[in-house]
Amino acid sequence: MGKIGGFKEFERTDENNIAVEDRVINYNEFTIQLPKDKIKEQGSRCMDCGIPFCHSACPLGNLIPDFNDMVHQEEWQSALEILQSTNNFPEFTGRLCPAPCEKSCVLGIIEAPVAIENIEKNIIERGFAEGWIKPQTPAKRTGKTVAVIGSGPAGLAAAQQLNRAGHTVTVFERDNAIGGLLRYGIPNFKLEKGIIDRRVKILELEGITFKTNVNVGVNFSVEQLNTFDSIVLCGGATERRSLPTKGIETKGVVQAMDFLTQQTKVLYGENIDNQIKATGKDVIVIGGGDTGSDCVGTSNRHGAKSVTNFEIMPKPPVGRSETTPWPYWPLQLKTSSSHEEGCERNWLINTKEFIANDKGELVGLKTVEVAWKITPGQRPELVEKEGSEKIWPCDLALLALGFTGPEKTLSEQLGLETDMRSNYKASNYQTNKPNIFTAGDMRRGQSLIVWAISEGREAAREVDLYLMGSTNLPTKGSGDLPSL
Repeated sequence: MGKIGGFKEFERTDENNIAVEDRVINYNEFTIQLPKDKIKEQGSRCMDCGIPFCHSACPLGNLIPDFNDMVHQEEWQSALEILQSTNNFPEFTGRLCPAPCEKSCVLGIIEAPVAIENIEKNIIERGFAEGWIKPQTPAKRTGKTVAVIGSGPAGLAAAQQLNRAGHTVTVFERDNAIGGLLRYGIPNFKLEKGIIDRRVKILELEGITFKTNVNVGVNFSVEQLNTFDSIVLCGGATERRSLPTKGIETKGVVQAMDFLTQQTKVLYGENIDNQIKATGKDVIVIGGGDTGSDCVGTSNRHGAKSVTNFEIMPKPPVGRSETTPWPYWPLQLKTSSSHEEGCERNWLINTKEFIANDKGELVGLKTVEVAWKITPGQRPELVEKEGSEKIWPCDLALLALGFTGPEKTLSEQLGLETDMRSNYKASNYQTNKPNIFTAGDMRRGQSLIVWAISEGREAAREVDLYLMGSTNLPTKGSGDLPSL
């Protein structure tokens, strides 16, 4: 695979970014694409490692050494065919995936791993630029109808796979545009929404019907789903985690997803009354994950006076932790492009109180430093450091604390079983109602985009098997293309 000894000849080269002062004045993507010869070199670094651990680390089972080799040989169309055989939407994962494949790359044991994610992104963008990506319509229809609830990556993947199997698919989305979390949870500077629209147009040409502003169980009764032969629930984990903290109801304490969603809607021409703005404010983002990072980047683009990030966990090491050796996903410090744009980061900080003025407006946060007491066989205990209380000026506090699970609306109205975490129970993606399936965050809890696409694909295969008694849809990582 790749060029023999290529990893010795070529160093890893990543995309550069537009300078901070130039990119924070707008919401556009800011990466600078590598020239084709450099992408070829990156593909050439893929070593003939014998056992490609990147396969097992990728939830989609992408055939990574295979498409890397095709890039090395400049067989770009072949690379695209291999990539698309396991991944419905490389243009999304090539921008948003945290690349667990790279963390398990064998080359990563001794030096920088192969730049798999960027190679993937370049393959799919080359495909669009060259006109190689065309709608794939089935040769015949089965006469079976399927409703997919939710148009995030899991729902879109399930819909495309089921459509390719010949079923008539309708996707219901409660928001006013398709994409789910991709649309309104991911800032434009990480994923411009034209990328989603480009793919949705292809899906429509393939024969999938999309219905927006349809909130099943609210403005569209679940009884209306009885006309479908099968239903796939891909609504995501949308119950947001809050804090049991004094003053949590103070004006200026805002859920991160509300902040991010509003900004994207305003960017695309929607009128939002009393938009949550960070302009000229002292902003504190509570939560150190990707959503917190997105809030940092958006606040800087608003023109915040200051941006501070709190994380209750310890600061991770710069290199791999000994507790997560290769090929495991590493416990390791992640510095995002948003952090680089301006942010004071703080670890082992717990918020004790949101402080309001006499108008009920947020003016500060009271915090305390903490440590984690580890006792073998017991849950870690959070211990406050005596005398470490501090008041921070703050006009806007953004809660980026993740999600606790899916909403109960559909499970209650459809009579579906849930687990102790409120996720929808399923065996092989099939719920306790035989014609109803579920996939993505709604089934497994908050997770990665690659898991969402993988789950959508796997659920589609089980639906096809249920409807037809057999299926030609591919299994995970097989690379087999469905019969059209």
